[in-house]
Amino acid sequence: MMNPTVSEWTNLLARWFHVFAGILWIGTTYFFTWLDGRFSEQEGSARGTKTQVWMVHSGGFYVVEKEKKPGPHALHWFRYEALFTWLSGMVLMFVVYYMGGALIDRDVWDTSPAMGTAVGIGVLIVGWIVYDLLAQSPLVKNEIVFATPAYILLVAATFDLTLVFSGRAAYMHVGAMMGTIMAANVWMRILPAQRKMIAAVKEGKEPDQNLALRAKLRSKHNTFMIVPVVFIMISNHFPVATYGDRNNWIVLAALILVGWVAAKIIRRA
Repeated sequence: MMNPTVSEWTNLLARWFHVFAGILWIGTTYFFTWLDGRFSEQEGSARGTKTQVWMVHSGGFYVVEKEKKPGPHALHWFRYEALFTWLSGMVLMFVVYYMGGALIDRDVWDTSPAMGTAVGIGVLIVGWIVYDLLAQSPLVKNEIVFATPAYILLVAATFDLTLVFSGRAAYMHVGAMMGTIMAANVWMRILPAQRKMIAAVKEGKEPDQNLALRAKLRSKHNTFMIVPVVFIMISNHFPVATYGDRNNWIVLAALILVGWVAAKIIRRA
């Protein structure tokens, strides 16, 4: 157990950092999702012509064009927001749950903190592996066909976690699992694909557009996970309605589905 004062200050600073980094990550994710949607609209109505999106902000006017391959100009990457959000989230997991005593409920599962920590970290790793295999399967070609088993597996994981951890810790591990998937999508799937496309251009080759499509799909999945993850982040403040409810896993399962529907609407806005 950590010193209470050290624990509280670490919790406060890590949470502050985590929320701000998350704002940056979510903001850029949805901004580029919106931008891509505007380009898709133009490409659908004006084939063969160059598409541009004009914007106004802070007294300036901005025009953005979408290209199939990188040009000679400096590229601005959006990657550290995801990394810092995930790292600060893991700091919070250790401070509050793995070292802070909020992980184990003896009435649910009478085990040691070390065993609980091993299970918690294992859930994050296994969650990524299962998702990644599913995202590489033929199921991913159809949104509904992919989302159905993904949702069933997520609900099953939610139910199982409520049989292992305290209600609050179960909720947080579902959120951490999705957050880990999102961060791994960025660093293990999206960024490597982008680097391969840049390397191809430098070698004078045409970049593989399949890499771009696969990276875009992972980014799309992230936009669907963001909404329920944010709900889980704020559920701490509403224990009676969320993790403290007798049917807490059903509450979370329903709100994950609501979050996905909301993300679908936001993506079309």
